[in-house]
Amino acid sequence: MVHLSTIDFIIIIAFFAVSLFIGVWVSRQAGKNATEFFLSGRNMPWWLLGVSMVATTFAADTPGLVTELVRKDGVSGNWVWWAMLLTGMLTVFFYAKLWRKSGISTDLEFYELRYSGKPASFLRGFRAIYLGVIFNIITMAGVCLAGAKIANILLGLSQEETLLYASIIVVIYSSLGGLKGVLITDFFQFIIAMVGSIWATVYIVNLPEIGSMSSLLSHENVVEKLNILPDFSNKEALITLFIIPFAVQWWSTWYPGAEPGGGGYIAQRMLAAKDEKNATWATLFFNFAHYALRPWPWIVVGLASLVIFPTLESIGVAFPGLSEEMRGHDVAYVAMMTYLPAGLIGIVLTSLIAAFMSTISTQLNWGSSYVVNDFYARFINQSATEKQKVLVGRISTILLMLCAALFSFYIKSAKDVFDLLLQIGAGTGLLFIMRWFWKRINPYSEIAAMVISFVIAVIFFVNGKLENPLFELPGYLQLVFGVLLTTIGWVLITLLTKQSNEKTLNKFEALVYGEESKFKNIGYKILAFFLGVIGTYSFLFATGYFIYGKTYQAVGLSVLAFVCGVLLVRNWKKIV
Repeated sequence: MVHLSTIDFIIIIAFFAVSLFIGVWVSRQAGKNATEFFLSGRNMPWWLLGVSMVATTFAADTPGLVTELVRKDGVSGNWVWWAMLLTGMLTVFFYAKLWRKSGISTDLEFYELRYSGKPASFLRGFRAIYLGVIFNIITMAGVCLAGAKIANILLGLSQEETLLYASIIVVIYSSLGGLKGVLITDFFQFIIAMVGSIWATVYIVNLPEIGSMSSLLSHENVVEKLNILPDFSNKEALITLFIIPFAVQWWSTWYPGAEPGGGGYIAQRMLAAKDEKNATWATLFFNFAHYALRPWPWIVVGLASLVIFPTLESIGVAFPGLSEEMRGHDVAYVAMMTYLPAGLIGIVLTSLIAAFMSTISTQLNWGSSYVVNDFYARFINQSATEKQKVLVGRISTILLMLCAALFSFYIKSAKDVFDLLLQIGAGTGLLFIMRWFWKRINPYSEIAAMVISFVIAVIFFVNGKLENPLFELPGYLQLVFGVLLTTIGWVLITLLTKQSNEKTLNKFEALVYGEESKFKNIGYKILAFFLGVIGTYSFLFATGYFIYGKTYQAVGLSVLAFVCGVLLVRNWKKIV
């Protein structure tokens, strides 16, 4: 536990006051109707939506996840999520415009727009509970666990105390301000989070125990962890960190913030944009910032933690109050924060609180939008007034938070949640990509994909928790196995069942494509996809090489990133 000074308490209290003020300030407008509460009136600019997307994916467990990957597999361990950039860029140039043109309120309305009959209605209601409740609770539970670990180390609070206090505050401003309150608060919170993480990294690198960046990079515990690319001579590392993410994971799995074809809270923000251009720009900014701007402060702190806390045992010795269940490589990031001085620890603690709150508030608003629009108003009370919808949204916000807090006691680390969510979505990604273009895909295809992937994930999860597992499979083989079975399953069901009503399909295509061909300017979009991927990776690696002191590589990659950006801007009208 660190001892906070007066200035630290002032910073933290001021943050909470501003967050609550924003919620109260926009509550009157947000409470007018469901569109205002869940989509901010559909008039949001790209920059606010883009920053909100980035802020949401900067959860309390994100620095811990990156630290855990670095400590276990080195910098190259981050390829398990860096590879998802391909998914994001696919959404930017092929789907963002289509989502906004659809004019729907949630991405689940897509089902009754694209498919027909009772199967489409059932799918919409089923997905509302499956994603908005079950999947959402699992995601938030991981964030709750990370928040509890942070509070235990920095404030000496138990998991129960942390979740009680945090839940009350987040639920109040999330239920008051709706999406607009979340967006404005996200912007404010993201600035604090970035300032805190960068400032803390600079301070930590210059600690006497580390000395300087050059001393850190030459330390015996760190040298072998610096490679940005996996060791190609290490077969296991090459398969798990590079081949599987690029050959299988990015197109085949559904993961919050990296949904193939767009979905979840990313789709919610695209639907809230002023127009198609703002939706596209917002998603492009999000992917660039998420993958290229943000990771290195966490990576550097992860490397520094190997010097001060080289093993899990050393973390346990330093923090004897941390229970064995909560002790893992992911807590090394927070452990490093205990070395910060007064004032800075207040900013960093505030930034971590901000990361927790921005993610939880978004998940709550997004999840409750499913419960209200796609379950309650669609199946329970079709004549519900706007006031009733907002009330149900606020009640579901409270219940979702409660369930997530309780489930957080049954998981151990951010990596556990990451792996579980990947496994649950394994094999469904290709369907989400193809359903906009392949008419044969129908509601039964989606139901089959969800059921098969979920059952396989539960089997692997339960087996892994047994003292004597019934079988043992490496994580990457579990993922491949899930993708293979699920994909075969939903493709067979697609071929064995009828496609949706032709009239429904034609109406859907007329809405999202207009009189244009669905393949118009496809060559330019493919080019833009590769320019976006290459440019973002170039910027990411250039930043790393500047940190490493490898100037020539850094300058070369910076030039490549700049060229990709120029080509994107020059061809923008043909892309969007």
